Amino acid sequence: MKNDWLIQKTINWVESHLHEQISADDIDAVSGLSRYHFHRVFQTSVGMSVTEYIRMRRLANAASILLHTNERIIDIAFYYQFESQESFTRAFKKLYGLPPGQYRKVMRAMRKNKEESIMEEKIKGWFISGSHPYNYEIGIDQKNVHQGKASGYLKSKTVQAPDEFATMMQQFKANEFRNKRVKLSGFVKTENVKQFSGLWMRVDSASEDSLQFDNMSDRPIIGTNSWNRYSIVLDVPENSAIIAFGILLAGTGEVWLDGLSFEVVDKDTPTTHISFDNHLLEEPTNLSFEE
Repeated sequence: MKNDWLIQKTINWVESHLHEQISADDIDAVSGLSRYHFHRVFQTSVGMSVTEYIRMRRLANAASILLHTNERIIDIAFYYQFESQESFTRAFKKLYGLPPGQYRKVMRAMRKNKEESIMEEKIKGWFISGSHPYNYEIGIDQKNVHQGKASGYLKSKTVQAPDEFATMMQQFKANEFRNKRVKLSGFVKTENVKQFSGLWMRVDSASEDSLQFDNMSDRPIIGTNSWNRYSIVLDVPENSAIIAFGILLAGTGEVWLDGLSFEVVDKDTPTTHISFDNHLLEEPTNLSFEE
C-alpha cells in the first residue's frame, strides 16, 4: 500500500497525456524513482507494465470514439500516438478481436438494436442499496470505459440532502479467502462528487457481525477525477462467512467503476481496516460533564 499514492500520481499524469507522446524519461520524472524499481512496482501492483497500461488506455479511449463519433480511423490513430493506421489496427484487433472499422459497425448495430433493453436490464451480480437507493441509479456505461467494452456507474438523481448515500454492491461467500489477507483493487472515475465516494469492503461473520471494514473514509474521492486505481486490504478471519464490496456515493455526483480484482497478499502488506476499538472506553467517564 505504501506505493499506491505514487502509482495513483503516475496514472493521473498518464490519463491527462494519453494523446501526447509519453517517453520512459517522462515516467521517470513523474515517479521520481529509478526506472527499473518503479516499473517493477507498477507491474506488481497493476498487473501490467507501464507501456502496456498506456496502450490499453489509448485503445479503450479509441474504442469509445469509434462507437460514439464519426472521427476517421486514421485521425484517431494519430491522435493516440500510433505511427500509422495499420499499427493502430493491429493493436486494436489484438485487444478487441475486431479491426476498428468492423468494430464500429458491429457495436453500433448492437447498441442501436439493444440500447433500451441494456439500459433497463439488471447488472449481473450487482445491486443497489444504501440509505436512499431510490434517489440514485446504477447501470452499464459503454462510453466511459477504463478497459474492455463497458464500465458500471452509480449516479445521483433526486438527492435531497448531503447525508443521503447509495452503493452499487455485491456479496459472496468468504470460504475461498478464510485465514488470508485479501486486496480489492479497481479503477474509479468521478464527476462532481460533492460529499464523498470510494471503494468499500466488509467481512462479516455468520451472525452478521462486522469483522473487518474499510470504506476509504480516510482517503475519500471527491470532485471530478479521471480514471485511477484504488485499493483496500482486509484480513478474512477463520469465522468469516460473507464478503461484501462495492462503490459508495454520498450526496450528489456520479462515479464509474471498472477493472476490479481480488488477490491474496502476504502479511507484509498493511491492511486498511478501520478499527473502532479505540473509541471504546474501559469504564464510564465524565458523567457530570465537568471534567
